[in-house]
Amino acid sequence: MINHLKHWQPISLGAVLAAGISLSAHAHDIGQFASHSDIGPVAHKGQVEFNAAEQSYTVSASGKNMWGKSDELNLAFNELSGDFIVRAQVQFEGDGTDPHRKAGWDVRESLTPDSAHVFAAVHGDGLSSLQFRPSAGDDTDEYRLKVAAPDVIQLERRGDTYIFSAAKFGQPFQVTQVSHLTLADTLYVGLAVCAHNADATERATFNNVRIIKPADKDFTPYQDYIGSNLEIMDMESFERRIVYRAANSIQAPNWTHDGATLIFNSEGLLHNYDVKLGAVSELNTGFATNNNNDHVLSWDGQQIGISHHAKEEDGRSTLYTLPLTGSDKPTQVTKPGVGHSYLHGFSPDDKSLIFTADRQGQYDIYSVDIATGKETQLTNTKTLDDGSEYSPDGSKIYFNSNRTGTMQLWRMAPDGSAQEQLTFDRYNDWFPHVSPDGKNIVFLSYMDDIDSGDHPFYRHVYLRQMPASGGEPTIIAYLYGGQGSINVPSWSPDGKRIAFISNTKLTQ
Repeated sequence: MINHLKHWQPISLGAVLAAGISLSAHAHDIGQFASHSDIGPVAHKGQVEFNAAEQSYTVSASGKNMWGKSDELNLAFNELSGDFIVRAQVQFEGDGTDPHRKAGWDVRESLTPDSAHVFAAVHGDGLSSLQFRPSAGDDTDEYRLKVAAPDVIQLERRGDTYIFSAAKFGQPFQVTQVSHLTLADTLYVGLAVCAHNADATERATFNNVRIIKPADKDFTPYQDYIGSNLEIMDMESFERRIVYRAANSIQAPNWTHDGATLIFNSEGLLHNYDVKLGAVSELNTGFATNNNNDHVLSWDGQQIGISHHAKEEDGRSTLYTLPLTGSDKPTQVTKPGVGHSYLHGFSPDDKSLIFTADRQGQYDIYSVDIATGKETQLTNTKTLDDGSEYSPDGSKIYFNSNRTGTMQLWRMAPDGSAQEQLTFDRYNDWFPHVSPDGKNIVFLSYMDDIDSGDHPFYRHVYLRQMPASGGEPTIIAYLYGGQGSINVPSWSPDGKRIAFISNTKLTQ
């Protein structure tokens, strides 16, 4: 039996965030972390400050060093079991007393100073290294990264392998790992700061902090789901806030034109999220209760288009429109008896839809006249063309295609002519979304370890941005997500924010 999201309550940031996280009675004081503790004989007591409005953490610490056979630091931590991914942006405060003050993610078997541990560290002088002590009381070793002064740091545990990824914001991760450690299953995991000077106190601020429990290795796609974070990101500062959490899969948020509501899908239904109140309600789609994540709004903001797997169409994805206020009887647009149709956009005059169509044994981009159901083929390749979206002025259609071997971004004229490639790197790029002013595109980038025609759930992905006219993309968000993260137009109407989904196991 399906429990629809309308019966659920949102999971607060101070509640249980992931399976295996132990929270104290004072969890709300330090956000996602259960507690904090000075480790070793520090001269000055450390502190952790949580800014709930910005969802940021400032950690202050003394401590002689984190090296050799013992450590001195302040650690804001949870107890985590099994695999995990932790990520944050970090910035030291001021010039500091010692160039080797350290901040990062520390993973420890115990809170004793000589504990076996793995430390993904950035130093005050810009050095980045993966430090590790294999057993209690052993000497510390390290693997250094070539990236200098990274401000995005991520540490992932996969069994007995610990993977350190670091980057200057906007650039791809550089990666190193250690695989010969055998630590306990349950570990103390958290944000660590060390002054590297026994008499000093140093401070570092951590933003966009994410504690992720990933999907099981053997999960079955489209059958096994983990939890979801609905996130909003400021497009000037690129600061992100989790505004809603659900223990099941929610996908593909897009904004209403008044900026008051985000619409997302979950378990075949559509839902409204009230941005101001944080309340969720079901959007009535009548008989269409098997909707996928291809819902889009008309340009006048009065209609919504959906892709529903209709029983009378043998489960084929079929296009419908209905008022944004909901309807018991959505209007079918694609004609009966055709192949799958996956919606991606309205034309700016709201008279037609563009979509990915399974026709003639291949997936191409088509448009369909809403009034007549007449279809027009816009692309024709044996490979996959997908993710189509009009520019606001109607002069271009942006889409993604793997016709050159990897999934890349393309654009074309509204009649399908003048098709030209926009991205050319090793990533697999999906779902270009054009800003309301038509100047920029935000899109999802998978690494090169997937099939170019696939956009799976629960992977390390980047959100990237580039000029709509073409140019070098830059990374604007590092996340664990993929399918469902940003399938639909996700810009706020004023162009100042975007919304998307990231994923982690959550308990209610």
